[in-house]
Amino acid sequence: MRGTTGFAFCILNFALREVSPVNNNPYGTFVEGLDVLRCLEETPRRIEAVVRPWPRDWDERSHAPGKWSARQVLTHLLQIEVIFSTRLRFALAQDGYVVQPFNQDEWMAIEGPPPALAALEAYLALRRMNLALCRSLTTAQRAGTLTHPEFGPITVDWLMAWCAGHERNHAPQFEMVGT
Repeated sequence: MRGTTGFAFCILNFALREVSPVNNNPYGTFVEGLDVLRCLEETPRRIEAVVRPWPRDWDERSHAPGKWSARQVLTHLLQIEVIFSTRLRFALAQDGYVVQPFNQDEWMAIEGPPPALAALEAYLALRRMNLALCRSLTTAQRAGTLTHPEFGPITVDWLMAWCAGHERNHAPQFEMVGT
């Protein structure tokens, strides 16, 4: 909404009233009623606490037949963190930012098989950086808008909830591998 004045601001403000972190968010139910910043901090710790101590041959186990291995899910979480990092920064720095969609299976297909702990370490390091930025945001910055081709106008808060909910969706998969 930077640079928007007068009547246009009123129309945009009215149109965006319904945008919330969980509305039309495919992972919103995983964080609904929770502190998203706390989820962004705690879920990676939960995943690390399960994955780091297990025998490394478990990295190739899957939580269910036909699903990605734990190593692949860790790689996927790292890829999502890269996407979250990019989208977050573009949304904060560029007016009118439109999200570039991606296909997770195509991304996985081109990814080499990094060791699980390397993917975990990179994911955790990038999360620390992203979390520091998220914690520094003002209410106005968190309400800043961007556009997603599938979900329409969304906010930085929505994006944070998407990321937090996404990994909360995956966290139990590691727990199932570890049992």
